[in-house]
Amino acid sequence: MARPRAGHQGFPLVLGGGIAPFGRHRGGAHWRDWVRLAGTDALADAGLAAADIDAVVVASESDFLSLQVNPGPVVLGELGLTGRPVVRVEGGGASGGLALREGMAQIMAGLARRILVVGFEAAAGHLDPNGVQLVYGLSFDAEVDGMAGATAAALYALSIVEHMACHGTTAGQMAHVSVKNHGNAVGNPWAHKPMTITIDDVLSSPMVATPYRRLDCSLASDGAAAIVLAHPDSAPKAVRVRSRITGSGVGSDFARLGDRAQRHAFRAKRCAAEAAYAMAGIKEAARDIDVAEVCDPFTGAEIQSLEALGLAPPGGAAAALAEGAFDAGGRLPVNLSGGLIGQGGAPGATGIAQAVTMDRLLGGRYRDTDVGSDFRRGLVDVHGGVGTLAAVHVLELVEP
Repeated sequence: MARPRAGHQGFPLVLGGGIAPFGRHRGGAHWRDWVRLAGTDALADAGLAAADIDAVVVASESDFLSLQVNPGPVVLGELGLTGRPVVRVEGGGASGGLALREGMAQIMAGLARRILVVGFEAAAGHLDPNGVQLVYGLSFDAEVDGMAGATAAALYALSIVEHMACHGTTAGQMAHVSVKNHGNAVGNPWAHKPMTITIDDVLSSPMVATPYRRLDCSLASDGAAAIVLAHPDSAPKAVRVRSRITGSGVGSDFARLGDRAQRHAFRAKRCAAEAAYAMAGIKEAARDIDVAEVCDPFTGAEIQSLEALGLAPPGGAAAALAEGAFDAGGRLPVNLSGGLIGQGGAPGATGIAQAVTMDRLLGGRYRDTDVGSDFRRGLVDVHGGVGTLAAVHVLELVEP
């Protein structure tokens, strides 16, 4: 991708976004409905009509979950955009973030001026939990891990156990992530699992894969999200403050956890963050980032992500979390939406929902409050596998 120009003048603006609530949708609900809701809300938020969109990017992790091969044309049909160019992006849990990057790249390359990026997943409502677990097992190394019975919980558990051994991370520190993120989801109309809980509640919940207990884990969710990006020269006159994407990075690691030199450190995410920071001109992330939406499929994964992103030093995130550094009132609020643990995990939608949330946080219009009125620069982060494929983006406030 092109390097930043002076002042980031050619980088895409966020014109608007929409989110269909995450949850377990049954009783006939369909992903088409969620896509239509998120997409039409995004266009309305941007002040545009379907005719104003040049191209579409669609994110969906798995055809097994949606039961729809080649979903792009179907999405176009639901949104009145048939005939537009469409690209489908897939990268496991990183799918939404990769779609955001694809939209950004098309605008910077001059292939389109206004792009609608849409992500969805049907991960909870129509398959039984064992079926979902099987599909997610195939998202690692299918032949070595998934078909041998390895689950996401087991592999993430192996990774965090090494982190605990290297850095002294404790179950109580991880439990703080659960308390924080479930609590942040309270009042979020898009959230799957808003809860007010205690450390003891987490530590007494049923064991899933040592050391992870039920309340350490995110939920598989149904849901959709959409965001409208535009080249600055093709954006309608601003009626409010906007954000723009000024940094984008992607990194990868071995699919098999055992092949890595350090099983507890998310190397792919560190590489992705370094690339995004270089593009955005960020020298010191812990100082220059004001707010972050960080990938947290498990409580320990938030700790590992914070360290890989440079928001905490290696081995330092767990203690900082327990001390409240990343709470809503802390020095760097993390997952004000609730993250995957509180808001829910719909992989195709998650990275896009993060960007919608960040745009509203930076603009001071998140949940119709003044939360975010002092935020100038935010980070959004998703990954697939056990930190295997990571996408990191930086968003910055732009005055009208």
